[in-house]
Amino acid sequence: MKLKKLTAILMVAAMSVGLAACGNSNGSANGNENQTNESGDDGAAKAAIGDINYADLTLGEDYTDITTTIKVLSHRTDLLEDSAEHPFSEYVEAFNELYPNITVEIEGITDYASDSLLRLQGGDWGDIMMIPAVDKADLSTYFIPYGDLGTMESEIRFANTWEYGGLVYGVPSTGNAQGIVYNKKVFEEAGVTSIPKTPEEFIAALQAIKDNTDAIPLYTNYAAGWTMSAWDAYIGGSATGKSTFMNQDLIHSAAPFADPGDGTGAYNVYKILYDAVANGLTEDDYSTTDWEGCKGMINRGEIGCMVLGSWAVPQMQAAGDNADDIGYMSFPITVDGKQYASSGADYSWGISADISDENKAAAMCFVKFMTEQSGFSYNEGGIPIAADDDNFPDTYAAFDGIEYVTDDPSLDGEADFLNVLNSDSDLNINAGGDSKVQEIIEHAANGDMEFSDIMESWNEAWSAAQEANSIEAE
Repeated sequence: MKLKKLTAILMVAAMSVGLAACGNSNGSANGNENQTNESGDDGAAKAAIGDINYADLTLGEDYTDITTTIKVLSHRTDLLEDSAEHPFSEYVEAFNELYPNITVEIEGITDYASDSLLRLQGGDWGDIMMIPAVDKADLSTYFIPYGDLGTMESEIRFANTWEYGGLVYGVPSTGNAQGIVYNKKVFEEAGVTSIPKTPEEFIAALQAIKDNTDAIPLYTNYAAGWTMSAWDAYIGGSATGKSTFMNQDLIHSAAPFADPGDGTGAYNVYKILYDAVANGLTEDDYSTTDWEGCKGMINRGEIGCMVLGSWAVPQMQAAGDNADDIGYMSFPITVDGKQYASSGADYSWGISADISDENKAAAMCFVKFMTEQSGFSYNEGGIPIAADDDNFPDTYAAFDGIEYVTDDPSLDGEADFLNVLNSDSDLNINAGGDSKVQEIIEHAANGDMEFSDIMESWNEAWSAAQEANSIEAE
């Protein structure tokens, strides 16, 4: 079953997170999901290896006698370079101050969304990975649990991201709020004096940038592919103000991509992209966009803005001499006079269920260190993951007065519904749906399909998937 599901996901689309936000871990393969460590005088005696529980693990005290090597699979290839502001080597060195006998090897994968699924299917991928787009029902097949949901909610933010059957299988590497990275100086030079709050105001701001500056108003990052799926992250809380939209309402909506007529909802999120391209407010040739190159371009003021999660801000700031010009604004949709920002987990640390108990313990120590002591989330401009950490980066100062919305989990018995609908509809909402968003750009540039027709085709595909799986639609 797991091979069939993985193959189906790969055939439909590769997942990217992001932004939004995404992650999970832990399974019941070792039978220890409900066991906790017994108290003791030292790490060696505190618990038998295998009885691993995130909440009861004390860093620098437990499992200090372990000598082993663990391998980590990561999407952050940029942090493998020592030239990065905070490279992985910096975190590993700090970890080894607590655990000098645990060697940490990190492998980066460029096309992580799809390649990580292939590696997972193959089995020999290592000890820790950023959890890709697996069915939640298969979590315990691949990963060990960190603990039960109630306990983990007191330990970390976004604990329900990769929860299944009451167990938590992933600890987010960082958290994101969904907005737009922009160059403040470009907006000022264009005469845009206030942050756009509606689609109409945003398109008008892009037009002002085109008319009054030499910058590309909105850079799509079409060619990278995975960057396109960032648009999916805005259709929930940011566009509706509802925490139930992504995992509950969407599943049972008969026409989730219909125009609500008030500038909100999924329809108007994607329409911003369509209108920007159709009106010539993006790069001249979408097929030639350059993900790495765009970082320096926006830093130098050659790009006005890009639709990406908050994780992108520090990368754009570090790409040149103009870090202070890089800002982050809320997504330009207002619901009943109020703005919201979807927030959630980025990729999450998952620990393999198929490794030795010793390596599971070592891996758990590394994940908890990265979460509680490394400063990783702050350094990456993210929402802190440790539940008691309120040290938010300055990026979020611009979101003052904007309400953060975290997606509620699916209803009982419906945890697999979204995956099924995504697969059968070929839409892959919030699960690597880059190809469908690329098609929006293509149709807008070619002028061969009206936006309303695109959304109608999506509604038809969604409805057909609901019917095929006997999922009630309202």
